[in-house]
Amino acid sequence: MDFTSLYPSIMMAHNLCYTTLLSPAIAATMSPDEYSETPNGDKFVKREIQQGILPSILEDLLNARRNVKKLMENEKDPMRYKVYNARQLALKISANSVYGFTGQARGALPCVEISASVTAYGRLMIKTTKEALESEYTLKNGYPADAEVIYGDTDSVMVNFGVNTIEEAIKLGKEAARFVSSKFPKPINLDFEKVYFPWLLISKKRYAGLWWTKPDKWDKMDAKGIESVRRDNCGLVRHMIDKILNKILIDKDVDGAIDYTKGVISDLLQNKVDLSLLIITKSLTKSQDKYTAPQAHAVLAERMRKRDPATAPQIGDRIPYVIVRGDKEAKTYEKAEEPIYVLDHGLAVDAQYYLENQLAKPVCRIFKSILPNPEATLLAGGHTRQISRPTPKSGGIVGFTRRKETCMGCRAPLPEGKTILCDTCTEEAPAVYQTFLNKVKVKEREFSRLWTQCQSCQGSMHQEVLCTAKDCPIYYLRTKVQKEFDEARESLERFNSISW
Repeated sequence: MDFTSLYPSIMMAHNLCYTTLLSPAIAATMSPDEYSETPNGDKFVKREIQQGILPSILEDLLNARRNVKKLMENEKDPMRYKVYNARQLALKISANSVYGFTGQARGALPCVEISASVTAYGRLMIKTTKEALESEYTLKNGYPADAEVIYGDTDSVMVNFGVNTIEEAIKLGKEAARFVSSKFPKPINLDFEKVYFPWLLISKKRYAGLWWTKPDKWDKMDAKGIESVRRDNCGLVRHMIDKILNKILIDKDVDGAIDYTKGVISDLLQNKVDLSLLIITKSLTKSQDKYTAPQAHAVLAERMRKRDPATAPQIGDRIPYVIVRGDKEAKTYEKAEEPIYVLDHGLAVDAQYYLENQLAKPVCRIFKSILPNPEATLLAGGHTRQISRPTPKSGGIVGFTRRKETCMGCRAPLPEGKTILCDTCTEEAPAVYQTFLNKVKVKEREFSRLWTQCQSCQGSMHQEVLCTAKDCPIYYLRTKVQKEFDEARESLERFNSISW
C-alpha cells in the first residue's frame, strides 16, 4: 500500500508554507487552536485561519494530474496515451519539487522548517500506520491471522495478512487502505496498489516479486533497487539476475536457479561469455586529473585520446570498457580497455575480476535468504575451474620460441613440407573442407542477421551501416561476428592450394 503523493499531501494537510510558518514569539500570542505543531516542534497556522501559498499551488498541480490520469483510463490511441503519461509524470515531478526546493540550503527558496516538518510527519505516519494495522487486523478481532507490517519505507508499507489466497489479500488490502486513510487529515490517502506473491526481500530498498492486481493472473515481475534494473553493472549481471528471479519467482525452481548460476559462472571462467555482455559503461563527468582517485573509464579515455585525438571521448560521453587480463600487480583502472580494441587485438578478459567484483555480491544477496551459505555453494566447486591463459612477455625463453604449423583437421603438428593437412587427414580432405565451409556459412548467416538488424535500426535496408552506437550490444556483437567470419573465410581459402 502506498501513500498517494505523500509529501505534497502532507504539505496540504498541515498547511506547511512560508506564509504560515510562525516564529516562537508570534505563536506565543496566538491560541493553540489557531496553529498546529509539527513532530519536530515547528508551528504553522491552520488552514481554517489562512491557507498557505504552497498548499494552494500543490492542490492545483495534483488536481491537474488527477484529470490527466482520468483521460489516460479511456485513451485508446497509443501515441496520445504516451503524451498523457508524460504530462502526468511532469505534474508529479513539479509537485514533488515544491517540497524539494524547500530543503535546498543553497537554493533560491530554502526553508528547513518546512522540509524537516514534512519528513518528520512522513516518519510518524509510517509508524502510526504500522501500529494501526497490527492492532486492528488480529485473530482477536476476527481476522484470519495477526497482520504484520514486514516492510515500510518513505511512502509505502507492505503487510502480511496471513491469508491463503490472492483474492483474500486484495480484499483485506483495500479494506486496510480505507481504514488507515481515515486516521489522517485530508487529502492524505493510503491507496492499495498491489499484492506481491511470491516476494523476495533482499535488503532495504532491494526487493522483487510478482505483482498482482487481479486474483486470476499476475501482471508482471517487479524489481526495485537490484541489479536487473541498474545501469552501473555489465550486461551479464543484469541478464543473469533477471533469469535467476524468473526461475525463483515465476518457475518456483530454486534448484534450476542454482544450476543456471553455476553454469554462467563456469562459462565466464571458460571464456565462453560473449564480450558484449561484459561491457561496463560509465559517464565521463570530468577530466582524469580532476578525479581524486584514478577511475577506469577516465584513464581509458586519456589512453584513447593518445591513440586517436579525433575519435577520443569528450566530457559528458558514456565510455564503454571491459577489464582485460594483465600483470598480477596491475590495478583495475590499468586493465580497462576499449571493447573494439580488445576484439581487434585478441586480448583476454579478466574473468576473475567479473566474478569477484560484478557477479558475486548481487548473486549471493539474492540467494542469501534461500541458501545457508551461498558463497560456498555458488562460488566454489568444480564449476569454478578456470582456463589459464598466461600473458606472454617479451624477452626470456619467449624470444627463442618458433611457431609451428598444425593440421587443420586434427590440430597435430605438421611435418616439414606440409602446410594444411597431415597425411592421415589428407585422405579425409573433402570432409575437413566441408567442416570449414559449414563454419563459414554459419558465420555468414549470423553476420547477415546482425547487419539486417542494424540496417532496420538506421531506417534503410539498402545503405551501408554507419552505426557507432557504442552503448548498443549489437554493435560489438556485429564486430565480433564479422571478425570470426573473416577468420573462417581465410581458413577456408587455405584449401585452395590443394590439388583435388
